[in-house]
Amino acid sequence: MIRRIRFLAHQDKKILLIDLSNCSATEVEETFRALPDVVTTQARGSVLMLCDYTGASFDLEAIRVMKETAVFDKPYVKKSAWTGKANPQVVSENLAENLAIFSRREFLAFKTRDEALAWLAKE
Repeated sequence: MIRRIRFLAHQDKKILLIDLSNCSATEVEETFRALPDVVTTQARGSVLMLCDYTGASFDLEAIRVMKETAVFDKPYVKKSAWTGKANPQVVSENLAENLAIFSRREFLAFKTRDEALAWLAKE
C-alpha cells in the first residue's frame, strides 16, 4: 500500500498524499498501517498531508486504524486536508469530524484536490 502514500511538490511545498481513491476497506486499513513509517521520517510539525478518499470504502476496523494513526502522527503533522466523497452507504458524512475529535487534530474538507493543495501550500 506504500504506492498510495507519496510526496508531491506543490507551490514549492512538499505535500504528503494519501491516495485512498477507490480503495476497499482492507486497502484503507493497510494504507493507514503503513503511514507512520513514512510520516515519522519527517521533522516534527512539518508534514502537510492530503488524504483523497474519493470512492473509498470503510469498515469499523479501517476507521479504528485511521483514528489510531491520526493520534500517532499528530506530532509530525502541520496541516491536514481531505478531499473526495467516500462510498456513502458505508461512511457517514462526519468521518473527518469524528477523526478530528478523537485525535484532537483538524481535518479540513475540500471539494477538489486542487483546493486542498492550495490551502496546504498557503502559509
